[in-house]
Amino acid sequence: MSLWRNGDFRNLWLAQSVSLVGTQVTLLAFPLAALLLGGSALEVSLLAAVEFVPVLLLGLPVGAWVERLPLRPVLIASDLIRAGALAVVPLAYVMDMLTMPLLYGVAFMIGLATLFFDVAHLSYLPDLVTEEQLTDGNAKLETSRSLSQLAGPGLGGGLVQFLTAPVAIALDSLTYLASALFLTRISKPSRPPQPTGEGGLGRQISEGLRFVAGHRLLRPLMLSAAAAELAFAAVLALQVVYAVQVLHLSAGMIGLALAVGNAGGLIGALLAGKAVERYGPGPVIVGSIAMFAAGAAMLPMSGEVVLFGGGLFVVYLGVVLFNVVQVTLCQTATPPGLLGRMNATFRFVTWGMVPLGAALGGLLVAPLGLRGVLWMAAAITALSIVPPVMSAVRTLRAYPEGVTV
Repeated sequence: MSLWRNGDFRNLWLAQSVSLVGTQVTLLAFPLAALLLGGSALEVSLLAAVEFVPVLLLGLPVGAWVERLPLRPVLIASDLIRAGALAVVPLAYVMDMLTMPLLYGVAFMIGLATLFFDVAHLSYLPDLVTEEQLTDGNAKLETSRSLSQLAGPGLGGGLVQFLTAPVAIALDSLTYLASALFLTRISKPSRPPQPTGEGGLGRQISEGLRFVAGHRLLRPLMLSAAAAELAFAAVLALQVVYAVQVLHLSAGMIGLALAVGNAGGLIGALLAGKAVERYGPGPVIVGSIAMFAAGAAMLPMSGEVVLFGGGLFVVYLGVVLFNVVQVTLCQTATPPGLLGRMNATFRFVTWGMVPLGAALGGLLVAPLGLRGVLWMAAAITALSIVPPVMSAVRTLRAYPEGVTV
């Protein structure tokens, strides 16, 4: 049966899709709101970093907490919190009370609610679809993410230009309300909260860490994803600076190159299911990392927009293909009672690499230059292929089935 005929999955997909479009608008509107207040480049960069602070502080406990709660209410509450937090920005602007500390507080609340949402969301999908449909489900969710990344920046730019940044943020608040509404229409009840067991929260967190670290498939996947995320964060942080200062591209040409890159991500999401059917999840994971490394190497080699855009296309193709298959493999290899903690462990380790990769890339520009940092990112990406190649992941021809506690 087509997943589009599954009403519960369709509502989950609609909930994610509508909120992702709004999120892409806010990615542009939030820093512009900070600049509207006279914020410096450092203050704007800190605003982006604040959203990741909840991951570093609470990434591991959230997994255990989510397993103690019914998942759909967690998702709905997360959307409502994000909607309320964002609504504060335009209200404060109208009342002439908008300040940088207030923006930092809103960013922290958005990051905290998003952490809960993402952990619960990844744990909820297996409740709504069969194991055979997981790859297709993850691919469809990743497709909506790629489409939002294609359309969102242009939409955000237009809204900010004609309505101002605070008004654009108000519209994003409405998208989270719409997302919550779609989630309320899911009819299938969440699986019962998992038993807390003995030993309390600390023991649960430790059990989740030991499960991932000791698993023959999950451990190499997490190591590979962490290294790749470190490199990808450096690329994301410096791609526009490199395009301006080294390639001397105009804003329009940079936008075109980024759109080409996001198109690669869309194609990766669309190809994931067929690729797994033909080659198996293990070879697809190894191949997607190789694509990412090849694309990353094209960036410092580029001297014009064609090679730069082509490199971004291959990077995003590999990244999204990896994400779809890796997420599905993690879901099928993990018993229901550990899904929340497994997802939280992955989030903690991989998202923890984002601020580190961005900061490391920025710090190394002075001694290595922009090309040198991008070569370093390509080398780290190439090394990230080692854990899956040296493990059972490399030869995995099918997803695990019937995993239980």
